[in-house]
Amino acid sequence: MKQSIFTITENTQLTATVFRMKLKGDVSDITSSGQFVNIKLDGLYLRRPISVCDCEDDVLTLIYKVVGKGTEQMAKMQAGEKLDILTGLGNGYNTELSGDKPVLLGGGVGVPPLYMLCKKLIAQGKAVSVVLGFNTKDEIFCEEDFKALGAKVYVATADGSYGIKGFVTDALKEIDYTYFYTCGPEPMLKALYKATQTSGQFSFEERMGCGFGACMGCSCKTVSGYKRICKDGPVLEKEEILWAD
Repeated sequence: MKQSIFTITENTQLTATVFRMKLKGDVSDITSSGQFVNIKLDGLYLRRPISVCDCEDDVLTLIYKVVGKGTEQMAKMQAGEKLDILTGLGNGYNTELSGDKPVLLGGGVGVPPLYMLCKKLIAQGKAVSVVLGFNTKDEIFCEEDFKALGAKVYVATADGSYGIKGFVTDALKEIDYTYFYTCGPEPMLKALYKATQTSGQFSFEERMGCGFGACMGCSCKTVSGYKRICKDGPVLEKEEILWAD
């Protein structure tokens, strides 16, 4: 974990509520896709955890959705402003288990951390399929970004306004895959747990106090005991997950 000051170089609105922020700074502690950063914002006691979308050279890319005071504040920030950020938090995805034809499944703001993962898998010579799930056409983002990497991209919308009508589980039926990686809301993760035919890795979202394992506020029960989502996760393997009733 490292605390650094980053300078915003871009803060672009992608949809009505989703923004892409690019920042310049020390990214040396970001070592794997699926990790997150914790951002300090003026007037707010707790830092805001945001998944890493991409990290290349000294540029950090974050994609976030405006859902509360913290992200509202971020959406108003301009290029040139600075942010105090903790980097290198969490354990990311393990690409060694992917096989030749991995599939990546993201729902809503669970999509961004899959971008860096997709880039790494394609660099390893894997044939990557990506499934993006949204409620409606107006909420779609990153489709072209994944295509530009060379992935085969499927988009599912719950209302059928674009792509496959339904959910990521419906799109998955059309894909031959060796392993899966996913990030998204818990109902989607639960559905994929039942629908997938192989092992895989899930990235979980939890409310966090510290973000680095000190407060135990994001602990969840697994087959091997309690784990902290911020420190031992956010990525967990399918075989260790216990779903709460």
